[in-house]
Amino acid sequence: MTLRYIFHSGFLLETARCILVFDYWMDPADVMSGYMNTCKHVYVFSSHFHEDHFTKAILRWKNSIPNITYILSKDILKRRRAQKEDADVWMAKGAVWEDENLKVIATGSNDSGVSWIVETEDKTIFHAGDLCNWYARFLVDGTPEGEVFCEEFGQHINPVAEEKRFLGELKDIRKITDSFDLVMFPVDGRIGNGYTLGGRQFINRFKVGMFVPMHFVMSGYESAWRMEPFCKEKDVPFWCIGHEGDCITI
Repeated sequence: MTLRYIFHSGFLLETARCILVFDYWMDPADVMSGYMNTCKHVYVFSSHFHEDHFTKAILRWKNSIPNITYILSKDILKRRRAQKEDADVWMAKGAVWEDENLKVIATGSNDSGVSWIVETEDKTIFHAGDLCNWYARFLVDGTPEGEVFCEEFGQHINPVAEEKRFLGELKDIRKITDSFDLVMFPVDGRIGNGYTLGGRQFINRFKVGMFVPMHFVMSGYESAWRMEPFCKEKDVPFWCIGHEGDCITI
């Protein structure tokens, strides 16, 4: 398989039989232009309605790609970001869909929408969407359960309760599988101190064939690479993405 980094949380995974595109938003390296006339079946995933994970631009690809299937989170429909007829498959947590090329399981998120488990060609792939321990910087030893004010969101949050929610989603995913060949997961420096905690908690709970950071565009590539030492300690291959359009063979 070949994995290409598009931008932010956007990736293109090409297998022998098909192409999977996850959470396309922007494409500075114009990755998708090279796939507009592909003969392979293209599956387009959007994990939730946030503008950095879904854009209506993807809906125009059907005019150029002969075989294309849109698999979108139901919250996109509920938020009226798209029409019912725009997707071939609408999925919420717990839904399962499959065809001759792949099997898709929509797993949960502690933010909006879903995360994805995709089984294809004897590989199991996970794209986290916005599933992460987003309030890690508020978590220190002995943190009491209670509300704190989160400046960037302008609201009070309960970091201990939010972490329990995140870990609860991981527990639900483990009921399905405890092993992934490829994991794409947020490593976002904007979280502040402890921004790798969510990724570390994931790796501690699953067997991971390769860990790929995402959602780091505002804090820079090198910020995402801070996950590498932990991955090495756990003997998990880590992809140090270097630029938009970068690719790796898995």
